[in-house]
Amino acid sequence: MPDLQSFLSVLEREHQLATVRVEVDPELEITEIATRVVKERGPALLFERVKGSGVPLAINLLGSERRIELALGRHPQQVGAELKRLMEAAMPPRPKKLLDEWRTVGRVLAMSPRRVKYAACQAVEEVPDLARLPVLKCWPKDAGRFVTCGMVLTHDPDTDARNLGIYRMQVIGPDQVLMHWQIQKGGGFHYWKAEQQGKALAVAVVIGGDPIYYLAAVAPLPEGIDELAFAGFLRGKPVPLVYGKTKVTAVPADAEIILEGVVPPDERMPEGPFGDHFGHYSHPAPFPVMWIQTVTRRQSPVYQAAVVGKPPQEDRYIGDAVQEMMLPMIRLIHPELRDIWAYYEAGFHSLAVASVHNRFGKEGMKTALGLLGTGQMALTKCVVLVDADVDARDFSAVLRAIREHFDPSKDFLLLPGVPFDTLDFTSLTLNLGSKMVLDATRNGAPSQPAGTISEAQVTSLHPRIKRAKLLERSLLAVQVAGEGREVVKALVAAQPLAGVPLIAVVSEDVNLEDRESLLWGIFTRFDPARDLIFTSAELNGAWPVYRGRMGIDATFKTGYPDPVVMDPAIIARVDQRWHQYWNA
Repeated sequence: MPDLQSFLSVLEREHQLATVRVEVDPELEITEIATRVVKERGPALLFERVKGSGVPLAINLLGSERRIELALGRHPQQVGAELKRLMEAAMPPRPKKLLDEWRTVGRVLAMSPRRVKYAACQAVEEVPDLARLPVLKCWPKDAGRFVTCGMVLTHDPDTDARNLGIYRMQVIGPDQVLMHWQIQKGGGFHYWKAEQQGKALAVAVVIGGDPIYYLAAVAPLPEGIDELAFAGFLRGKPVPLVYGKTKVTAVPADAEIILEGVVPPDERMPEGPFGDHFGHYSHPAPFPVMWIQTVTRRQSPVYQAAVVGKPPQEDRYIGDAVQEMMLPMIRLIHPELRDIWAYYEAGFHSLAVASVHNRFGKEGMKTALGLLGTGQMALTKCVVLVDADVDARDFSAVLRAIREHFDPSKDFLLLPGVPFDTLDFTSLTLNLGSKMVLDATRNGAPSQPAGTISEAQVTSLHPRIKRAKLLERSLLAVQVAGEGREVVKALVAAQPLAGVPLIAVVSEDVNLEDRESLLWGIFTRFDPARDLIFTSAELNGAWPVYRGRMGIDATFKTGYPDPVVMDPAIIARVDQRWHQYWNA
């Protein structure tokens, strides 16, 4: 499919699209509708009448496994298999195997974008005025309206290598947005180089287009690999490019809307707060300013948007698909790796589980250190290692492996003072925090299996404990009122809990009976160096040795940004109008 509107037609034909014809408000109302639909595993949405704009808005386009497959033309695992076969045939080059993989080779030949003269995205050129677009305000405490699906195209000032990435952009004027370039992002690296040279960086923002561009843009490709070339591989057709009106860079000809401009050096303004995919508002922080010089668009464009926030959201399906596609490339570097899975419930970067073949003692730990130094994986906060016969995607199986094999005295590694996901607030220091590795592979004598313990026994151990739940006799989740540090100290020292390897204390807004809520509540609310407490800890020379239970203080703490919650008035409005949306 060559463009976004063709994809919408495919979704309609496949009964994967719902059209809302009544007027809706881009300030909060669309968010509330979309988040409900995602939780119900519902269709993509096309809002034909958005208050204050004449441009329709599409959202939740990739919010299901089926729609991902429709966008790719196959299952993401098939893409991974294609990449694997291609790498095996090419290293060393084997002509017969390459001939056998002629379809995949054809995709390689489609990687070079092609220049075209006519561009649907340039049918209309306008003076910049972002007020014409149905830009969302997603959450009540957001600093304003944010472009959430802008694919940002930049070039390396030295090599001219292209990067296409997705970064949120806060609208601060008719021709100005703030560019949220987090650490470890290609566009941010390009801007860093340009700023070092005292130059402005030319930027084109692509809104809408072949959904394959979006999947390519979020893929954690090695630095310097062209996402548009990868899009050509995924689609099996070269991406059509046309020079932008500013003549600085080429843009996808089949896009819906293009914003062209520059980001000057040494100019920043406070960006945020914004309700992000960790389910909390990000703190305001200074980010670069993009000055938009011109806007081009289709004659009748569709604006693409997304909502992020407390899981699940649309990015669950996108992130899972990208993991499936990228696994063979990661295994090329780490052949001992069977699988790796980042959990959407924890915002992807907060928890990853790797299943490994230990071909020598502690090889899995070597694997974890390698992963934590590779691309976007460098932002992962917690890595759990399990054996190759353990399903890394099944958290219950992971907990059983921890129960049977994890001994903190030899299987725990803390890395303090390292780069941290910009969106992770738990260290209270932007871009700097800590990471941890738990080795739950068979590397020694198994731990003693935990016995059972009742909720009443746990609640009797501290007066502020409200609820408790033991999962797989491995993780004791405890709900408390207020901050939890003193409760954690009491629990890791409590003799009745001697057989429980992990104890996590969470706040009252976390539902212990819901796996999504529990993983979110634990892993988005602690920094390992600040918030872990063991039964005992000592230094053996410079080597810290931890023993007993590992306690996690995952309660909400002073200095944390608020969790994302919708305005009750908006909830009531959407309740009242729910049938109008689908029956007009």
